[in-house]
Amino acid sequence: MAKSEKIVYYGTGRRKSSIARVRLVEGSGKITINGKDINEFFGLETLKVIVRQPLSVTNTTDKYDVICSVQGGGFTGQAGAIRHGIARALNEANSEFRPTLKANGFLTRDPRMKERKKYGLKKARKAPQFSKR
Repeated sequence: MAKSEKIVYYGTGRRKSSIARVRLVEGSGKITINGKDINEFFGLETLKVIVRQPLSVTNTTDKYDVICSVQGGGFTGQAGAIRHGIARALNEANSEFRPTLKANGFLTRDPRMKERKKYGLKKARKAPQFSKR
């Protein structure tokens, strides 16, 4: 293996209808999402914190560069999908992180999805207005 080649760890994260493909490369801690910096991609500070959670819990914030592509869903779903992908990639990088990541619930895929619309109703549970007369 040449010196210029870096070891890359992959992880796929999902949340609601968002799918994130994450690559972890040894580096300085730069996070790139869809070719943009994390500060450019996410406006809210809470979403940035969600994305960085697995790295901060395992004390690897400045050890790996995160490069990911994410599509589908909204901002919150995308942030959750990236967090799930980073956690899976960290688990692949070092299996000693598994108990910490699992205890914080980062390896568990969030099963909550949008409920389907039912016939006779306006949305999944919203019924049309009822009038006695």
